[in-house]
Amino acid sequence: MSPIQSVEHACSDVQEPLKPLMLFRKTWAVVGARAQPDKYGFKIVRRLKSLGYTVYPVNPKIAQVDGLTCYPSLESLPQVPDVVDLVISPKSGMDTLKAAAGLGIRLIWAQPGTHDEAFLTLARSLDLCVLEDCVLNATEDRVPEED
Repeated sequence: MSPIQSVEHACSDVQEPLKPLMLFRKTWAVVGARAQPDKYGFKIVRRLKSLGYTVYPVNPKIAQVDGLTCYPSLESLPQVPDVVDLVISPKSGMDTLKAAAGLGIRLIWAQPGTHDEAFLTLARSLDLCVLEDCVLNATEDRVPEED
């Protein structure tokens, strides 16, 4: 199996590489967060949290993820995140793109399998910056913060 390649779909006014730009931002929403430790939606929340990010799990079907309050939508978050990480189907992601754009969030991290051509077309029309990559791979060499 070949490693996952990063693919950037930059918005019109961003000239720098998206991966370091996004990883530098410290407030993230993980849409499709899960309560089960074996699911990627849980692993991503835990990894970002361990690295000192402010993480807002988003899933209307659950109350908590790894000790964090889980919110039903981007609009319900206590603060607007810098980056939205998607761990949901492309069809579900379409509404999330619209919500992100409505809140002024332009940085979208799309996990493998969370996007298709219609998703990317909508993201371009909303002038969102989309990075297709696995955040777990992108952060595996970082050292977690001490508790």
